[in-house]
Parts: sequence; structure tokens; C-alpha cells
Amino acid sequence: MPNILDSSDQEDELYEHYAFKVEKGQQPLRIDKYLMNFVENATRNKIQAAAKDGSIFVNGNVVKSNYKVKPNDQITVKFEHPPHEHLLVAEDIPITVVYEDDDLLVVDKPAGMVVHPGHGNYSGTLINALIYHFENLPNNSSNRPGLVHRIDKDTSGLLVVAKTEEAMAHLSNQFAEKTSEREYVALVWGNMTEDEGTIEGHIGRHPKNRLQNTVYEGDEAYKGKPAVTHYKVIERLGYVTLVSCKLETGRTHQIRVHMKYIGHTLFNDERYGGEKILKGTTFTKYKQFVDNCFKVLPRQALHAKTLGFEHPTTGKFLRFESEIPEDIQQCIEKWRHYAKHQDS
Repeated sequence: MPNILDSSDQEDELYEHYAFKVEKGQQPLRIDKYLMNFVENATRNKIQAAAKDGSIFVNGNVVKSNYKVKPNDQITVKFEHPPHEHLLVAEDIPITVVYEDDDLLVVDKPAGMVVHPGHGNYSGTLINALIYHFENLPNNSSNRPGLVHRIDKDTSGLLVVAKTEEAMAHLSNQFAEKTSEREYVALVWGNMTEDEGTIEGHIGRHPKNRLQNTVYEGDEAYKGKPAVTHYKVIERLGYVTLVSCKLETGRTHQIRVHMKYIGHTLFNDERYGGEKILKGTTFTKYKQFVDNCFKVLPRQALHAKTLGFEHPTTGKFLRFESEIPEDIQQCIEKWRHYAKHQDS
């Protein structure tokens, strides 16, 4: 796919912001409707405006918003400016640092904070805060200062940030070699039958919704990357279960995808359907109770509780714990009370 889609006398390059290949089974669909499933935080008006500006290409040709996509179409959305995530601005945003030395720092991220700039979130991210508070953070392989790993916007909890090139290389290697320790606490729909277990399933982009990931099995496993999650039941609360999840790999949305895959979608995980009542009774009172739980916890019930790794300079194994945040705690208490009431 060429980077410059015009004659050689045009000086301005067009920068690729999004690129998709249409799946084989796709039915004919207007491109503006199609792209709404693939471009985060984009309205149909925005997509139509991009088409009007000549920024949407199919197989190298500019198309209008009424173009019908076909299987194997190569779609790119291009603009004259680089993607915003490359334009990093330092912002004075408070961050909770639980540990810091010359090599690294450990941050406790609140729910609602995006880790790095990306489509639709160009400011207010953890990286905007980090480059304000710390100078000369090393870039990772994606040119993101200090970032060794990430957690989702609405997931709270611990992250390690590298302050030197050496620390970045050492820590990144630990995550790649699976020697770091990461434990999450999650509240999931349903009463889990096993007390503990391991979920294995290759994770890749969902074919019909780019904002989701999914598990690929058997002959289709090549479409995803290997992912392993170990889980253990902490507490059974009737129609929901509190679980501990330990990550062996670190795929995007890994716990959220794996839990849905085994039939236990995270509580109030809107992207994966957990904001609906997936288990329980048909009583109106129960519906009101669950709605109240959603109000108390207006995000997926997932917290990065424990983070452990070998210090890149001293070689000592460090382990950090983060308390379960108030919103998840309140939600658990409500379910505890409900489950107790049901048993009595």
C-alpha cells in the first residue's frame, strides 16, 4: 500500500491513521457505516467529513461515503498531519507514584485514565503526565516514553515505568520472557464451576468489530497470538464471582476476552457485553439491584492488584500491591449483602 497516493510533484505526504482489510465474508455495506465499527470514538458525521475531504481510500483510490465495501478491500484513512499520538504534550496531571528510584517508578493508575495517546484520546493520558513530571524518559519500541506495559483505560492499578534505556530493555525483556508477576482482581458474571483453572486461547482482533478482541481456535489460531490466563476463585457471590487472574502473557484485553470466552464476562464490561444482566432472576427488584451496582461501578470490574519484577540494577525481586479501589469494593459489598440475603 503506497504512502503517497498522488503524483510525484505533490510535496505533502499523507499519513496513514487507520488501515483495514475487509474480511472474506463481509456483505456489501456503505463504508461510512462499516468504519463506525472500526474507528474508535468516530461518529458517522466525522467519517463522512473525512470522505468529503478525500481522506478515505479503498485499494489506493479515493472513495465517497456511499462506497459499498467488498471482501478483501484494503481501506486506509489518511490525513496530511501525523497521527495525534505522535504529538506528545506535557501536562500537569497528578499521578500516584508508589515507588521510585533512579531506574524506574511504579504508578497506581486510576480508572478512567488512558495510558497513552491514541485515537480519540490525545490528552489527559498517563504519558502526558509522565513527560511533565519526569525528563528524558526512554522511548519504547512504539516511541512511547517510559512505557513497559499498559492497562486499559477503565482498568485501575499498577504499572512500572522505565527511567533509563537499560531499565526499559531489562523490564521489557522480563515481560516478554514471562518472568514478571501480574495479578488482577475481577468480578465476573456467573458462578464459576471450577475453583481454579487455566484459560488458553489465541487472542486477535475481532473480525467484525475492531474495538474488540476475540479467541481464535484450531485452524484459525494463526489469526491471534498465544495467551494464557490462570484464575482462582476468591469468593462466590451468587450470580457473580470474585476471581484472581494471573497473566502469563499480556495481550490487549486479555482477561476481558478470556473470561468472556469461558462464559464469565466481566461485570459491567460494556465493550464485551457485561453491562447487560447476564445471570440471575427476572424479578424487577433484581434488575434495580444490578442497575444500582452499575451506578456504583460505572466501568469493568478489573483491577491490576499485584505487580512483581526483578530490579534491573540490583537484581532484587520487587513486589507491589494496590488496594482494591472504592468503586469495586462497594460493588462487592452490595453483592455480598445480596447473596447473604438470598441464602437466608
